[in-house]
Amino acid sequence: MDIQLEKQALIKLLKETENPSVIKAIKKVFQNEKKDFWNDLSDAQKEAINEGEKQIERGEFLTFEEVMLSLRK
Repeated sequence: MDIQLEKQALIKLLKETENPSVIKAIKKVFQNEKKDFWNDLSDAQKEAINEGEKQIERGEFLTFEEVMLSLRK
């Protein structure tokens, strides 16, 4: 897939459309692309993620395989 050709084709379709819902949908895609999920998290969620990262740095974690083995017992 040639990205430049794809972009040109999309630009052509965008220029030709008269449908406001199409324009709105495209704008929403670009707005969501720029959105950082971190800003939507609560303080408690952010704190839990930060604590999890610290635990990983300290080696306090189980691998996926270890968890699966413990569940099979």
